[in-house]
Amino acid sequence: MSVSKKIRRVTTRSIHEMYTAGEKISCLTAYDYTMARLLDEAGVDILLVGDSLSNVIQGNETTLPVTLDEMIYHTKAVVRGVHRAMVITDLPFMSYQNTVEEAFRNAGNVMKTTGAGGVKLEGGEKCAEVIHKISIEGIPVMGHIGLLPQSIHQYGGYQPRGTTDEEAERILKDARAIQDAGAFSVVLEKIPAKLAKRITAELSIPTIGIGAGVHCSGQILVVFDMLGLTEDFNPRFVRRYANLAEEMRKAFTNYVSDVKTGAFPNEQESY
Repeated sequence: MSVSKKIRRVTTRSIHEMYTAGEKISCLTAYDYTMARLLDEAGVDILLVGDSLSNVIQGNETTLPVTLDEMIYHTKAVVRGVHRAMVITDLPFMSYQNTVEEAFRNAGNVMKTTGAGGVKLEGGEKCAEVIHKISIEGIPVMGHIGLLPQSIHQYGGYQPRGTTDEEAERILKDARAIQDAGAFSVVLEKIPAKLAKRITAELSIPTIGIGAGVHCSGQILVVFDMLGLTEDFNPRFVRRYANLAEEMRKAFTNYVSDVKTGAFPNEQESY
């Protein structure tokens, strides 16, 4: 029996047990109660309330506009739907970059008001002091290196990171810094699989890949992407496990037709 099937509630300890046992860690994003309940029942280990809600929920082009209050609102909804999975919340842009004290205060606010199991923030060496402060005060921190969506204007696009020797070494240094600062895991986004394999082999904390190959300790996708709801977003690392956009469109069209023709509601659907 796998480690995860024995777990009643996923915590940093059980994540580490899965990691040391060589069991892959499953992660997906979640933004609301209903989706969180279904993901939890399916056995997903970690639910990330991602700042990607700025894109898939709010319709923004980047993750930058979402606020801390909005992240807290969605995290509360997700936590209510969960009995087993660990819930991690993204700290949004400008909630941890100003000062260490402000970062810790905002992370503490998330933990105190939502019931989340930890926070995630983007950046490597430059965020080490922040990660250390937050984690040493008892708040689990998930790091995030490689492609950093909150820094998209600096990159000028969503192209893979770590494709040159120089940048690959810098990302490796970031990974070491995050681990040394006290993070319990780290997301590797859109980096070459060989680099992800090297980082995973060197670290003693789990790596969670998104567009980083099979050698990571676990994988994460945006749930709307893997369900086929984001039809205009087709990166090579997304596997579509359903085509819900088409199924939902058919259901909505049939509903409109039934209302227009008087086929809904029928006698059995009326009081």
